[in-house]
Amino acid sequence: MSAPTDLNIDHVAHLARLALTPEEKAKFATQLGDVLAYIEQLKKVDVSGVEPTAHAFPVYNVWADDVAQPGLPVEAALKNAPAQRNNMIVVPKVVE
Repeated sequence: MSAPTDLNIDHVAHLARLALTPEEKAKFATQLGDVLAYIEQLKKVDVSGVEPTAHAFPVYNVWADDVAQPGLPVEAALKNAPAQRNNMIVVPKVVE
């Protein structure tokens, strides 16, 4: 399919901050024209009986139950720390 005549690919490229060659402009204008033609085709579908939804399928909480468990022992937590002091990891100072 060819690009629509009212499609300003230079304006679209400017909005997207793209520097396109003439060949790329022709290629992308055709592709964007195909997408727009498909959207026009979708506008013809009768969706009057379809309830608007945010997701195609129901969304269920997939998180596991929050159950308290013992934490990591201090020795294991500090095992790979490059520096430690008073059972804490020492990090470089970032605030003056």
